[in-house]
Amino acid sequence: MDEIVLIVGAGPGLSASIARLCASKNMKVILTARNIDKLDELKKEINATTIACDSSNIESVQKLFKEVDKIGVPNLVIYNPSMRIKGAITELDPNKTQEAINVTCFGAFIVAQEASKRMLKRKSGSIFFTGASAGVKGFPNSSVFAMGKFGLRGLAQSLARELHPQNIHIGHFVIDGAINHEPYGEYQTIHPDEIAKTYLQFHYQDKSAWAWEIELRTSVEKF
Repeated sequence: MDEIVLIVGAGPGLSASIARLCASKNMKVILTARNIDKLDELKKEINATTIACDSSNIESVQKLFKEVDKIGVPNLVIYNPSMRIKGAITELDPNKTQEAINVTCFGAFIVAQEASKRMLKRKSGSIFFTGASAGVKGFPNSSVFAMGKFGLRGLAQSLARELHPQNIHIGHFVIDGAINHEPYGEYQTIHPDEIAKTYLQFHYQDKSAWAWEIELRTSVEKF
């Protein structure tokens, strides 16, 4: 039986690259987003299934997984959504801040909870989270994004220690740099197709050498 990949928060960038690569490996691809109309071309291209979902909403995520149940238990679940708000601490809107944290971090918890329930019954699976440099280093006027991404990383690390012994592979990907198909200069941006290859390599790691986190950056990125 072909593997199933569920990509939450799909869009035209990294998610599309991962989806195309998974489809090329004969995986059944399921794409979710709040607005699935933007996924029409990709859906047709790789024969994917699209399901509307607000990843920050508990009921919406639970409904998503019930729909996915009709197809099967995913072998790989990838959480990509994030919401970035910039501003000085004295100027940030608390309501918008809470919304951003729900999208970037809390939604990842809901998705991981639903995925884990199913994967633990099957005793296998991978759950991956797309992080950022903001998850390991807080920048000025970026406290909201830092809170969300730091929380995401903490969730991933905790789940790795909890679920690795139960054959559920957790991955956290620190994307340290801008993602773009077209480089601003030589090696100035990270190509999404190359990132996608790393996701699949992680998924197929041998159990004797599982990693839980990797940082990806260009050769000229400062860190």
